[in-house]
Amino acid sequence: MFDHRRMLARMDFQATLFAEDPTDTAPGAPGPLDGHVERTDLGRGAWLDVRRDWLAGVADGVFDALVHDVPWRAERRQMYDRVVAVPRLLHTYGAGEPLPHPGLTAAREALSAHYADELGEPFTTAGCCYYRDGNDSVAWHGDTIGRGARQDTMVAIVSFGDPRRLALRPRGGGPSTAVVMGHGDLVVMGGSCQRTWEHAVPKVAHAGPRLSVQFRPAGVF
Repeated sequence: MFDHRRMLARMDFQATLFAEDPTDTAPGAPGPLDGHVERTDLGRGAWLDVRRDWLAGVADGVFDALVHDVPWRAERRQMYDRVVAVPRLLHTYGAGEPLPHPGLTAAREALSAHYADELGEPFTTAGCCYYRDGNDSVAWHGDTIGRGARQDTMVAIVSFGDPRRLALRPRGGGPSTAVVMGHGDLVVMGGSCQRTWEHAVPKVAHAGPRLSVQFRPAGVF
């Protein structure tokens, strides 16, 4: 079992209390999405939405809840001829499972409502990743297990803690791009993005802890 207290003693991230968006409908609620999301057309049917400070009002509380209340696990996976440690901690909340902070539940509901016409179904699962420092990372990949391998879908990521770079590159070559995700920021990868692009969180020399929550529709991994 992962020892949260030991990790907390080593943390160098200091949560910053952001001023809430004055257009929020309630204190601590997710910020509005309509008119606040910046979309980038990546080409080949893929697009990227960014909404800065979306969960600013609850980001500190969500960060603490994720650290303390998620049953994090360390995994080992086969890599060619050897088994290696996965360079981050993981946990997934399946459909119907309660999330560790009400702000995340509100975020999932807001995403399902905002993208209902484009996605055609709600976000149901929440995959969580704990990047403990700059050595933790995720390699190039697309979420192409399940329905994401053969049809357009969406993956919505909310980030908490130290800023980290989400890098994206087209499959088969071409110009890459990146977005730095900060405390409470939202990034949504949509259209054909999982099939025609890959994404990664590269290692960096120095970084404090960063946690991400990836909301997905059913059957997308």
